[in-house]
Amino acid sequence: MALVRIDGINFTYAGAKKSALINASLEINEGEYVLLTGASGCGKTTLIRQIKPELTPAGARQGSIAYDGTAIEKLDTRRAAAEIGFVQQNPDNQIVTDYVWHELAFGLECMGLSVGVIRRRVAEMAAFFGMESWFRSKTYALSGGQKQLLNLAGALAMDPRLLILDEPTAMLDPRGRAGLMRVVRELHERGMTVVMITHFMEEAEYCDRIALIYR
Repeated sequence: MALVRIDGINFTYAGAKKSALINASLEINEGEYVLLTGASGCGKTTLIRQIKPELTPAGARQGSIAYDGTAIEKLDTRRAAAEIGFVQQNPDNQIVTDYVWHELAFGLECMGLSVGVIRRRVAEMAAFFGMESWFRSKTYALSGGQKQLLNLAGALAMDPRLLILDEPTAMLDPRGRAGLMRVVRELHERGMTVVMITHFMEEAEYCDRIALIYR
């Protein structure tokens, strides 16, 4: 069953004369791991941001997008925030607090969850990602790999159904890239639906399907 259905999307950024997307269509099934690739500037990020209402850029859109059978523009804001996780390419663009533990709790606090639930989820994420030694560190002092793991952990703390990754390994060294991909693979094996943009084709080894944006 399609968790996300993108049908004939045309999108033009506000003030732009040229369309960023022309007749783009894509289905993402429940539990599937889809890798999205294509030349730089072809519209990959523009496409996946259409799925995350809070991050959809300003502009004119035609066509339809549905998440779990609901039109994306009618999707409840709270549900969209919780169920659709998004990790950006540059980790510094996503970190909003001073300390690791607070960053993990930030999204949960915004959701208005109880203190007990927040503490449990934060502890689970810290343990899963092996953050114990840097759990109380300042976020600015982290390495690039640690920052990206923190962003991923923060998204997962919301318990999403769909995880969208926009070139999450682009700014990491080979060791950091391999570590992040191990986590993504494990999440998929546990049943999470994953959509990832990448230019590193070796990262396609464990995906179910590759979608290519071309011309």
